[in-house]
Amino acid sequence: MAKGKKVKKKKSASDRKQKVTKLVLSDTCAVCPTPCARGLRYLASMEQPGAIGKGVPCILTLKYV
Repeated sequence: MAKGKKVKKKKSASDRKQKVTKLVLSDTCAVCPTPCARGLRYLASMEQPGAIGKGVPCILTLKYV
């Protein structure tokens, strides 16, 4: 190793920050002030008769943990 150079340690998978989003239902997407394409598509599919939905990840609730 050359003199004066630092060696960076690689972060393990558990040390890295992870992206986390909340699952939102169609009623939340309907009143959203900034609707996204994914939310609008989910909202349209939930308007079909007999549709069963479990929510869609909302990009607006993205945070790093």
